[in-house]
Amino acid sequence: MKVYIIWLIGVIAWNFGVPDAAPIEDVVVAILLSFLSMGIKKYLKL
Repeated sequence: MKVYIIWLIGVIAWNFGVPDAAPIEDVVVAILLSFLSMGIKKYLKL
């Protein structure tokens, strides 16, 4: 659940930080954040 919260905060920060981003950019960033969260999950052994 902690990793999901980190991912969610990242997505929210992206959406508020870059409000003029194209929809494809939102999807790409969400996917990249997903890979980052998987890496965090492996690193922390959650």
